[in-house]
Amino acid sequence: MAKASFRDILNSNSLVFVDFFATWCGPCKAMDPVLKQLKTEFADQLKVVKIDVDKNQELAAKYGVQGVPNLQLYKNGKRVWQQAGALPLNQLRSVIQQQINL
Repeated sequence: MAKASFRDILNSNSLVFVDFFATWCGPCKAMDPVLKQLKTEFADQLKVVKIDVDKNQELAAKYGVQGVPNLQLYKNGKRVWQQAGALPLNQLRSVIQQQINL
């Protein structure tokens, strides 16, 4: 994914949930069904983007990724939430819902 298009996605009007992951990372793989569920539940309000840190090292560094999975939520181009490590669905759902309600 080109940097300009990633920036364009972050600056879009919807919430953008970014999962910085690595293919060799077990906890990253465990997040896949959780992300699919979020995508389904918040289909009209949320974009889910996955970034492979091994293929996009410069992008990962620019966005402060030091470990994977690294989950970030953007609203109007600004990071409003970030968490390293896998999280359960209900916790992520709560974080997203809070931003939708603001």
